[in-house]
Amino acid sequence: MTTVDLTAADFEQTVLDNDIVLVDFWASWCGPCRQFAPTYEKASEANDDVVFGKVDTEAQREIASAANITSIPTLMAFRDGILVFSQPGALPAPALDQVIGAVRELDMDEVREQIAAQEKGKQAG
Repeated sequence: MTTVDLTAADFEQTVLDNDIVLVDFWASWCGPCRQFAPTYEKASEANDDVVFGKVDTEAQREIASAANITSIPTLMAFRDGILVFSQPGALPAPALDQVIGAVRELDMDEVREQIAAQEKGKQAG
């Protein structure tokens, strides 16, 4: 699967409708973004069970703002609609493969329990 350009119209639905979604926040003027693009594209071809989305932060400012993007490139990973990874900086191919593997191996029941516990703690505090 190749990368998919995400917009405000389809970002949320893409994240919610797919098991694993990686999102690369980038801009055309960003050197590290251009360096990361081929690595990201190659990973998308090797992992057809994962949706690889791209958000042009210049064209999709509202998504970048909602995602609190302050540095690009930033890679986010969603699993079952839940943000499970977010890191700025261009990753080398082995690190990107490691992130993909780690996201696949997550115990999502445990992740949901941790989120519930955090929410409970916020309400108590």
